[in-house]
Amino acid sequence: MRKWRISLLVIAVMAITVAGIRALTQEPLYHTQSYVFGTLVDISIYGESEDRAKLLANQVLQDFQNLHNQLHAWKPAAKNQPGELGALNTAFANGNEPITISPRLATLLTDASNLSVKSQGLFNPAIGHLVSNWGFQRDEFSAVNIDDAKIQALVKANPRMTDIVIKDGTAYSSNPSVKLDLGGYAKGYALDMAADYLRKQQVKNALINIGGNIIALGQHGNKPWRVGIQHPRKPAAIATLALADGWAIGTSGDYQRYFMLDGKRYCHIIDPRSGYPVQHTQAVTVLIPPQKSAGVLSDVASKPIFIAAAEDKARTAAMLGIQYFMVIDQQSGIFVSSALAHQLEWLDPEVKKNSHVKLITLP
Repeated sequence: MRKWRISLLVIAVMAITVAGIRALTQEPLYHTQSYVFGTLVDISIYGESEDRAKLLANQVLQDFQNLHNQLHAWKPAAKNQPGELGALNTAFANGNEPITISPRLATLLTDASNLSVKSQGLFNPAIGHLVSNWGFQRDEFSAVNIDDAKIQALVKANPRMTDIVIKDGTAYSSNPSVKLDLGGYAKGYALDMAADYLRKQQVKNALINIGGNIIALGQHGNKPWRVGIQHPRKPAAIATLALADGWAIGTSGDYQRYFMLDGKRYCHIIDPRSGYPVQHTQAVTVLIPPQKSAGVLSDVASKPIFIAAAEDKARTAAMLGIQYFMVIDQQSGIFVSSALAHQLEWLDPEVKKNSHVKLITLP
């Protein structure tokens, strides 16, 4: 009987030892996913206890949800209660009387306006009426009736970010055709917000991915974070690259938010000059070095490059200060700046042959 008890004790000690070894060797990586901003949000935190990492990630997700409610272009924040952006859009449509806005929204709109000017209007969050007209202010995308006369009228109204006047905590628009849609800015702003919060909480290593807009803190153990770039026409990554501390990456593509009509693809990225969705480009990826608003720039900068004609893409990138970028055109031709080409590891067998890749020369 005593021997039996000793055997049980040995087994118990062995089990505890094995469990301890597993605990010691298990990678200290916490990972969670959620759905915010109409897309999948993925948070990875390395080097923290599971309880603390979970607490921090939950706070980031709550901050994202609050920002989403504040900036949603068409959904109310609560029943019969529009979010702050929705209330501002209503005020714009009803006249030019100033209404009070939060300091955060004032700062955000000022920054978005500056970026719009810098892009020569190709990035234009003021064209919300066009976005809505094409059916992209809803959760499901289906073909719409294309009314060219209405589209041209919306273009002629010429809504611009510079039509918005922000003064003493208030805002109004001198142009009633302005309707804000910050879908091409909010995810990047959220990345910067989350990175700033985690750094203040002394988190050294994390990766935040909001629907393909990604920012890195530190690294993944003894190696950098590694991210993939989605192939616009295949269910796999076309390439991967290491994302070092403070770097951000973002892709704009025609393969998630779009509808088909008469054999043509109409995506959510609209050229403010024509009023029509862009059809000459499949995807644009930009890589942003560490800076104060790396997340914002990773979200914003890809849009003007996407919209610009093929012969203007390099000039548009240079205009925005972007050195690392890749363009995939409608014929699946791949054009990469030399700065980014040196950092990519191609995964697609066809691309590995370099038969589809051309280097872009910056002006």
